[in-house]
Amino acid sequence: MNSPAAPMVAEHNANLLLAALPPEDLARMLPALDQVQVEVGAVLCEPGDPIRHIYFPHDCLVSMMAVAEVRMTLEVGLVGREGMIGATVALGHDTTQVRAVVQRAGSASRIDADLFRAEFARSPALQRVLYRYTDTLLAQAIQIAVCSRYHVLEARLARSLLVTRDRLQSDRFHLTHEFLAHALGVRRVGVTKAASALQQQGLINYSRGNIEILDPLGLSHAACTCYEIVREAGAGTSAPLFV
Repeated sequence: MNSPAAPMVAEHNANLLLAALPPEDLARMLPALDQVQVEVGAVLCEPGDPIRHIYFPHDCLVSMMAVAEVRMTLEVGLVGREGMIGATVALGHDTTQVRAVVQRAGSASRIDADLFRAEFARSPALQRVLYRYTDTLLAQAIQIAVCSRYHVLEARLARSLLVTRDRLQSDRFHLTHEFLAHALGVRRVGVTKAASALQQQGLINYSRGNIEILDPLGLSHAACTCYEIVREAGAGTSAPLFV
């Protein structure tokens, strides 16, 4: 007979960090985990907000934005089922450093931050998962900062689209010019020109925010080398941690 908790485990295992935990560690967290739906454009946190909840995406996608002078933004991370929102609790932070905006609607596991801190303090397995994930986030943020300073917009857009493709495991997704402009820290006209250039090369099809990657290999050649660095850093978080 199946355990009553089995359906709950299956739901939360849609997130790869939760799935990486030993069964007994995840079982302790189950009563505190809720499955929630998040909608496109929803802001899960702003810089300086107290960390009240931790989110583990299942099929949604969340953009992590650095914010300067309220309106200037730059995407420093993209979180899907391989990650979590609120990972800096592992470093002892009580407030958020970024704006987290839902890029694709979907479901996530959510837990109260205080309950999560208590479990983090008692679970060496959870500590290993979070320390490795926060190291990955830092590596990605550093590379994106370098990319934003030194690489042309067309290559940066190609990198951003490929990372989104990897997170969603799909060649088709929806991203508006406005969202991409905020993510890349540029004006909308810049996104329009860069997207048009990629489209003219037959790499993507872009209409009214609907993006289809037609030639992933060609797009990877158009992207800067930062794409491979970010991809390899992210791949490490889904490797098995326990035997």
